[in-house]
Amino acid sequence: MNVSENELWMASFYRTSEISGALFFGRVARTIRGPLQKDVTHHFADESAHASYWTDCIVDGLGVRSIPMRDAYQDRYMDAVGVPANLMEVMAITQVFEKRVITQYNQHMRRESTPDPVRATIEKIMRDERWHVRYVRDALKGMEQRYGAQEIKSTLDRYTAADQEIYAKAIAELDERFAS
Repeated sequence: MNVSENELWMASFYRTSEISGALFFGRVARTIRGPLQKDVTHHFADESAHASYWTDCIVDGLGVRSIPMRDAYQDRYMDAVGVPANLMEVMAITQVFEKRVITQYNQHMRRESTPDPVRATIEKIMRDERWHVRYVRDALKGMEQRYGAQEIKSTLDRYTAADQEIYAKAIAELDERFAS
């Protein structure tokens, strides 16, 4: 298959982000106790599977090798807002990030030039991404008694503002890449 350098870069970027997500949720899953342990462990497994799906897409579907990347989209979050200080902040940043992932994948699917293997991989991953948003939303609702609804809302607002700034920079980079 003839794949553009930009499409390969994007698939490699997604792969790197999924690996980063798996490593993050692996650390959280290793230490968490209580009712969220099962869901966070499932989330870790999903992120790891998604990285594998992207690797399969790149190697088997597109017939190329992924581009090694030093950092992932999530790294920009840590630079902007710091490391989450508690489980509520982990869930809040996850909620904002997972919504961004869904938005980005939907935008990628709307491109006419999106290769079929990339399209199929996104469709496969989107089922899990929707579940991630639901379980995290429910987890945050369950944390209201401990942290307070206003504190959770403020945290989500802070992370959403950071995400908008991060995404604006990232999309400018992507637009430059896909415009060439």
